[in-house]
Amino acid sequence: MLSLDRVYHAAYVLKGVARRTDLIAAPQLVPGADIHLKTENLQVTGSFKLRGAYYKISRLAQEELDRGIIACSAGNHAQGVALAATRAGAKSKIFMPDGAPIMKVENTRRLGAEVCLVKGSYDDAHDACVAYQEESGATLIHPYDDEDVMAGQGTIGLEILDQLDNVDSVVVPVGGGGLISGVALAVKSLKPSCKVYGVQAEGAGSMARAFHDGQWEALDRVSTFADGIAVKTPGEETFKMVERYVDDVVTVSDDEIAAAILALMERQKLVAEGAGAAPVAACMFGKIPLEGRRTVCVVSGGNIDVNILSRVITRGLAMSGRKTTMSIRLTDKPGQLEQVSGLIAAAGANVVSVDYDLSDPNLPISSCVLRMGMETRDQAQIDDIRARLAAAGFSLVE
Repeated sequence: MLSLDRVYHAAYVLKGVARRTDLIAAPQLVPGADIHLKTENLQVTGSFKLRGAYYKISRLAQEELDRGIIACSAGNHAQGVALAATRAGAKSKIFMPDGAPIMKVENTRRLGAEVCLVKGSYDDAHDACVAYQEESGATLIHPYDDEDVMAGQGTIGLEILDQLDNVDSVVVPVGGGGLISGVALAVKSLKPSCKVYGVQAEGAGSMARAFHDGQWEALDRVSTFADGIAVKTPGEETFKMVERYVDDVVTVSDDEIAAAILALMERQKLVAEGAGAAPVAACMFGKIPLEGRRTVCVVSGGNIDVNILSRVITRGLAMSGRKTTMSIRLTDKPGQLEQVSGLIAAAGANVVSVDYDLSDPNLPISSCVLRMGMETRDQAQIDDIRARLAAAGFSLVE
């Protein structure tokens, strides 16, 4: 099994390579909670993955480097491998799912790797990578199920305990399990009383299911925009580590992750990808205990595609009650729009879109459905607007 000594050795090797990322207080994320953020989204490649990839490649023999480096990745491991291989003077080829964010693909190429896009999910890219390795004899750098990779990721745990006193809980995103395995080993070895929680997307809860069922198992499919943790098959070695060192693994919905991304942007001025925001989502939506605990969330990466980011912001606004659409059934006569708009304005909301629908065959000829898009403060304001409209005699369509 992985040892703490190896994690310390990884920390020595990574000096001058991986950034010792800041650990910052985030008092505004959950009122009354003592939350801090380990900002791995500000790492050299925008993700923690550089740590494990670089340490693994640093330990390869020259013969292994000469055969060429290959890896499979949704994007962050790809960039870490590409950078480490290029620095070691080795050629690298990375297999990535064809749905990987364009930014991650282009950054991987820019760091010196050849990219091979594979149709499907991360696991399909993994299968193609393994097949190529058997055919070519190239050296495979596994993204998580490798002790050296786990050791590199575990250096985050050492930094957390060194940077912040009296840490009670560490919350870590989980895909295949490499990050939480290394962090949990380091944290539990040095401070056994500290709780370690894993967080997965509901649509990719492979490790959560395996953890709660008490046996290694895989999913048939995954569905989440958090590509960094969209893994059907958790690592067999990482599962053993999670069983031994992790206190619980919880899941969050894509909508909750979107709300966390928005909160990090607005309240902390940090850009996080879906995987990186998952621990924050778990804290914001009550998935883990926070009362009386000093909690650290590992914001594992910030490599989010700007096209996805715009959609995530829209969803996050809706989740947090900042944006809503109301449909109102009314008689189509002069003055109705003015009255509805006046009620909304009196409640302090801002109308951003108006649409009349006259096509519903179930409505009388003289009636229509008015759809009003609004910017709002929170869910309480939305409820207030609904109450004002109902009190004025307007019928809302659910």
